Amino acid sequence: MKKKNHKYIFVIGGVMSGVGKGIAASSIGKILQSKGFNVNAIKVDPYLNADAGTMNPTEHGEVYVLNSGLECDQDMGNYERFMDLDMKSEDYVTSGMVYKYVIEKERSLGYKGKCVEAIPHITDEITRRIHKAADLNSSDISLIEIGGTVGDYQNILFIEAARTINLRYPGDVLFILVSYLPVPGTIGEMKTKPTQNAVHQLNSYGVQANIIIARGPVALDHKRKEKIAIWCNVKSDCVISAPDIESIYDVPINFEKDKIGDIILNELNLKPKTKKDGLAPWKAFVHSTKNTKDDLNIAVVGKYFDTGDFVLSDAYISIIEAIKFSCYSLEVNPRLTWLSSKSFEDNPEKVDELKSFDGVIVPGGFGETGIEGKIKVIQHCRENKIPYFGLCYGMQLAIIEYARNVLGLKDANTLEINPSSKNLVIDIMPDQKKKLEDGNYGGSMRLGAYKAVLKKDTIAFEVYGENKISERHRHRYEVNPKYIERLEEAGMVFSGVSPDRTLMEIVELPRDMHPFFLGTQFHPEFLARPLKPHPLFTEFIRVAAHKPKPRLKSESKNSSKKRKKRR
Repeated sequence: MKKKNHKYIFVIGGVMSGVGKGIAASSIGKILQSKGFNVNAIKVDPYLNADAGTMNPTEHGEVYVLNSGLECDQDMGNYERFMDLDMKSEDYVTSGMVYKYVIEKERSLGYKGKCVEAIPHITDEITRRIHKAADLNSSDISLIEIGGTVGDYQNILFIEAARTINLRYPGDVLFILVSYLPVPGTIGEMKTKPTQNAVHQLNSYGVQANIIIARGPVALDHKRKEKIAIWCNVKSDCVISAPDIESIYDVPINFEKDKIGDIILNELNLKPKTKKDGLAPWKAFVHSTKNTKDDLNIAVVGKYFDTGDFVLSDAYISIIEAIKFSCYSLEVNPRLTWLSSKSFEDNPEKVDELKSFDGVIVPGGFGETGIEGKIKVIQHCRENKIPYFGLCYGMQLAIIEYARNVLGLKDANTLEINPSSKNLVIDIMPDQKKKLEDGNYGGSMRLGAYKAVLKKDTIAFEVYGENKISERHRHRYEVNPKYIERLEEAGMVFSGVSPDRTLMEIVELPRDMHPFFLGTQFHPEFLARPLKPHPLFTEFIRVAAHKPKPRLKSESKNSSKKRKKRR
């Protein structure tokens, strides 16, 4: 049930997808927060998938994981990073979730024998979820991004739900259209007609845009603003220019040049709750991104880069942003290079190219493709003392490499790749084995936030500044406990373990063996924020840049307490 004076902002796309609805919504949320409002963000995905967990990263981009364990769209990561929120499961909605709920309710006679239809039952369920998310977050304003574009057939029911909310609560609902304005090369003029058509399509569903965010390669001129205002029936000051800019983190500042925050509050009949410049810390962060002193060359060796003739870095977007945050905090400029792990299998001599990098990251992933290439990369980093950071699969493969080349277990492997190996240093938990036998793949991994205990006198303990942490996971396989003692005797240190000490969470080599060789079973990138870089990424970057420690140990403890409070 809607609480009194609660406001709703729906962000809808026009013309084409991929023009930045998620960044626009995140930026609007940040601006509203800066004016003293509690905002909750909701991402609507029109897919029939129940969640994003089974989607291929090369098709859909990164699968983002919440504390709750829900696997969702990468825009949820943008919301968390921009607004410094820990999103809830209720903040993510797919068509699959909605239909599944309605069908299960019908099967249990929840509709008391009525004929169940798309309207009103599906739209009512969408509305219920929007209200529930607002209540759970105790927010003043709900910011709802509807994925895709206005012309997509699968979006009709979500737009219909938004229309009915607007009818029920007039004055409390705002519609923002993010639309692209192309500048055809042969014409050289910014064209407004595609946006006009998108607005007319939205009108045909009974919805009128209040604000139009005009995306384009260049800034919108006054003439185009007037043209859009006339033909799309909006006020001219409600047409916001959103040109291509250097960084996504410039977007909130760029939006405020057109006073979008004040416009939104005026349209919703609200007044700012604070007179302070709530964007001041954000502006300081953006300033740091433009004032770095040295370049740092980091290689990301992955398998989800290939998509036709293009490179899909979106598959690792949280890692990329986590690297940036830590680099900016240390005043260095990240220069990232994407290296396909498959290329190291086809050309083993290619590992020599790694010597030109200051550090190497091997991120998570699944399956056999490119695995031997990653192992070659890890071996080269270990033997040549190149700072190495392994995430999830990157940790498991580091253990396999060590078992093969230090312990001499030449067939060491993971059950995922070679079940017939005599030395499965990476195995699967019994409950996970049963799930796979039953074909239960969706949402069945070890997902979400889990606690870990850190060992003193280790890199992990040093950088966290405390012995208990909580991090987000997304994996099915674990370090085989039968090999832990042998690996430790050979020099590996398991510096982070589960509270019951059965699961290995962090592995590292001592500093006298390697400047930085560390892997995590969890995904620290999911907790990195622009104003709160993740300590493990920061230490990796610091070592790669050969920088002295930025603070005393006591200061590190104070910093960790702040992080703990945020969680």
